[in-house]
Amino acid sequence: MAQERIRVAVIGIGNCFSSLYQGFEYYRNSAGEHIPGVMHSDIGGYRAGDIEIVAAFDVDPRKVGRRVGEAIFSAPNCARVFQPEVPDGPVVQMGPVLDGVSDHMLQQPEEIGFRVADAAPVDVVRVLRESRADILLNYLPVGSQEATEYYAQCAIDAGVAFLNCIPVFIASNPVWEQKFIDAGLPLIGDDMRSQVGASVLSQVLQELAFDRGAEVEFHQQINIGGNTDFNNMMVQTRLESKKKSKENVIRSQNDIRNIPVPKDSLFAGPSTFIPYLRDNKVAYLNLRLKGFGGAPITMDVKLSVQDSENSAGVVIDAIRYLKVARELGVVGALRGPSAWTQKTPPEQMMYADAKFECEALARRELTSSVRRQVRGAEDATAS
Repeated sequence: MAQERIRVAVIGIGNCFSSLYQGFEYYRNSAGEHIPGVMHSDIGGYRAGDIEIVAAFDVDPRKVGRRVGEAIFSAPNCARVFQPEVPDGPVVQMGPVLDGVSDHMLQQPEEIGFRVADAAPVDVVRVLRESRADILLNYLPVGSQEATEYYAQCAIDAGVAFLNCIPVFIASNPVWEQKFIDAGLPLIGDDMRSQVGASVLSQVLQELAFDRGAEVEFHQQINIGGNTDFNNMMVQTRLESKKKSKENVIRSQNDIRNIPVPKDSLFAGPSTFIPYLRDNKVAYLNLRLKGFGGAPITMDVKLSVQDSENSAGVVIDAIRYLKVARELGVVGALRGPSAWTQKTPPEQMMYADAKFECEALARRELTSSVRRQVRGAEDATAS
């Protein structure tokens, strides 16, 4: 069993964090090898209930100054409430705004938009050090390039591992990864996959087609939803990295097999914002294949999920992978856990390969690829 709790600081007290924080309490006393809703009950001796939030940052006046346990239920959050009784947690502190809030979200009605508190931002590095955080979890809105880079640097300066759950490329950027390696820190990113979501479904369906000898001529994934994530992504300039990240999942299956991607043969990304849906995300997948003798094969799939809860189980695992990796002295972007939990990892992997890497780390075993990351840290220290 784990000897200590995993201390996590979080950026962005939105829907995803609301579901995650409720999940900590919901699963706190869960025992046994198989727990419904959780992919891995035990990772390196740590269970879901071993995670503790020690610091939180936001910019909205409905969140800043309140305890986390109250802030997660404040507008514009609309995630389903499945665990109403949660710990109070730390007070949400004011972070820098930078590019974290778009003009579009400021112009939306209060119940579905963002507002900015009239408060000075705190010294994030100081808060991270004083809270003794192990991991900094990034839940900023899509398109927050400058803000994400700011917080990534804060994590490095404070000596904290980084979990990047949005499509700003940090773990998959060699320059940023090297900064974490130089600091002796692990990270996971970029852009979290859902537990049973459109991206992983696209991946396994395309893997199935390739493995059965079919040619993928067209692959489309359209997503609609009603939460603030979809509202924020109505701004096309903020959507660019998200669309690229979702298409990376599909494109990577071709890249791994050295199969060219035909022009205009894939599309993946958010389509529109429908407030009525609230935190319900609906994905429509269409795959058109060429089988034996050129025979046409068509797959149409509709997936309906609670968006924020669907991501929470993945993040609970990613947090524990980072903690174990840090205890084992692994530095840089974790290849297997990033490929398993994120859409744009530093190295795309087949489904089974990413799962193998994660299960090995969960047993505190170092695969050959992970062992090289540990050896690199030792070499750097010796020099």
